[in-house]
Amino acid sequence: MSTPKRTVLITGCSDGGMGSALAIAFHKAGFYVYATARNPAKMTELVSLGIDTLQLDIQSESSIADCISKVPSLDILVNNAGLQFLMPIVDINIAEARKLYDLNVWGHIAMIQAFLPLLLKSSNAVIINQTSIGANLAVPFQAVYNSSKAALAMLTDSLRLELQPFGIKVVDLRTGIVKTNLIKNLQDNSNPKLPKGSIYEPAKEVVEKALRQEGFEDKGLPAHQWAELVVRDLQKSNLPAVIWRGESACLVRTQTVLPSGLLDGVVKKMVGLDVVEQMVKK
Repeated sequence: MSTPKRTVLITGCSDGGMGSALAIAFHKAGFYVYATARNPAKMTELVSLGIDTLQLDIQSESSIADCISKVPSLDILVNNAGLQFLMPIVDINIAEARKLYDLNVWGHIAMIQAFLPLLLKSSNAVIINQTSIGANLAVPFQAVYNSSKAALAMLTDSLRLELQPFGIKVVDLRTGIVKTNLIKNLQDNSNPKLPKGSIYEPAKEVVEKALRQEGFEDKGLPAHQWAELVVRDLQKSNLPAVIWRGESACLVRTQTVLPSGLLDGVVKKMVGLDVVEQMVKK
């Protein structure tokens, strides 16, 4: 008899994103994949490849319950869904920032709690939480997003210890820069702008360019290459607690053991904060 395929469920699999790339890479590696998204119509590429697609909103208890009812067994849960949020800390709309935490942090915990009974039945269960190199790096105007990833990273590390007695492995996927449609979606849908009265108004044009991440659209490791490397890492017999993949991942990993603030000048120049600093002092 042939060995049954290991099953993997991935959240946030809309076309052009990292979740979609992971679904394709797992599919090619011989896994049975459940790819999910809030809007199934945005998974046309995965449907064309014969990948099983399901509707799932990780912020909805009823949506999660409905998804569970369609998944008979599960070996790997990949919590990938997430959104960006860019704004200076002093200009943050706290209500909007809370929504990001609800998705980037609490939505993943809800998924883990809901799918835990299925994972406990697996002889080789793994939970993968998609965090970011931003969890280790202070980047101007990205504090809300990066801090949500830092929170998830700490939760992931604690969960790794808590689930060890039950034989469930937990992995922090610390992703670097990957070329996807994330920035395009940010520019098309959010197009963040400074609120009136911001202390950054003297440098409004420069700051808002950074909020839209202009100039970064084509940067990063191609998503399919990143996904293939990640899936290869996840098939190792000695599964690492943290997987660092994507452009700049190695640099940030090295920075974690170097003196604090060593990369401040680099990241300030990257988002134009060095120019902002000159303009607001005039």
